Amino acid sequence: MTEPMRIGIVGAGYWGPNLIRNFVENPNATVVGVADLNVDRLRHIKSLYPQIPNVVSDHTSLLEVGVDGVVVATPPETHAPIAVECLRAGAGVLVEKPFATSSAAAREMIDAAEEADRVLMVGHTFLYNSAVHTLKEMIATEELGDIHYIDAVRVGLGLFHPTHNVVWDLGPHDISILMHLLDEMPYSVSARGVGCLQEGVEDIVYVTLTFPSGIMAHARLSWLDPSKTRRITVVGSRKMTLYDDVEPIEKIRVYDKSVEAIRRTDTFGEFQFAYHYGSIVSPFVRFEEPLKAECGHFVECLATGATPMTDGVNGLRVVEVIEAVQRSLRAGGGPVPVAYGPSGTAVHELGRSAEA
Repeated sequence: MTEPMRIGIVGAGYWGPNLIRNFVENPNATVVGVADLNVDRLRHIKSLYPQIPNVVSDHTSLLEVGVDGVVVATPPETHAPIAVECLRAGAGVLVEKPFATSSAAAREMIDAAEEADRVLMVGHTFLYNSAVHTLKEMIATEELGDIHYIDAVRVGLGLFHPTHNVVWDLGPHDISILMHLLDEMPYSVSARGVGCLQEGVEDIVYVTLTFPSGIMAHARLSWLDPSKTRRITVVGSRKMTLYDDVEPIEKIRVYDKSVEAIRRTDTFGEFQFAYHYGSIVSPFVRFEEPLKAECGHFVECLATGATPMTDGVNGLRVVEVIEAVQRSLRAGGGPVPVAYGPSGTAVHELGRSAEA
């Protein structure tokens, strides 16, 4: 890069400060402005980063000073309007998860990016996690054998939202990880949940996803749990593995365990199972802060015009799955198909882009 990319950040609330820090520390980026409606948040950001010249309440001011890219970390329902405005003004855009609150809004952003020929990226941060990359490689190389099922748990206490349920908040992480690991979209989902603190806003949801390959995955999402858990279990025919993102050192453990059914005769009494018990290994995973990698990737795509690993289509696909989850919740938990948008043929493109 000959010159640092000029970055504007809209939203300095819960997640915004983490984004600001990473872009400030990126040698190929210059944060030229931060916008937020909360005056107290602006004062706080200004005290931390006095070198940022424009700390303002109106995000349109950032477009006027000139930016190469804008990061949108505002409430989910505002993502699409702000992103479309920025794209049409000539800036590339990184939108935090959830990408949008409807597939229609997601497509509007994708169309605006295509018309303006600008970069559009979604902040599915865990796809930039080196432990997830290691897990994906294990599946792709068949080290685990045929995958029987995947179980994901993402629970903790808070943050509660008055209108959007826990699926919109925590679901994008596990849904994007599962599609990344398997290189495919689920074709149907079923979900049951309950709103313990707010009627009609589920704070606990159990989701089952069925993929075209026949693999079934399950995700437990909760804002109402005493312990913060971020765990994915992958069970294969040869080995099993546990990815624990809360674990500080051994984030992945591979269990050399398996079981095989052996039918020697047609009698039930001689139907046997062969169990294999081996070692437990924790492979070395070189760790880099996923958000740092995500922000660096956005800057690189702005400079080169490359398509982001988590592009707009990636964001749309996750929103389409979440919409199917919502339909299942409202239908009492029955399985419902995942409706693909106009570019539904991009199911396999999703897998190819995830390998970039």
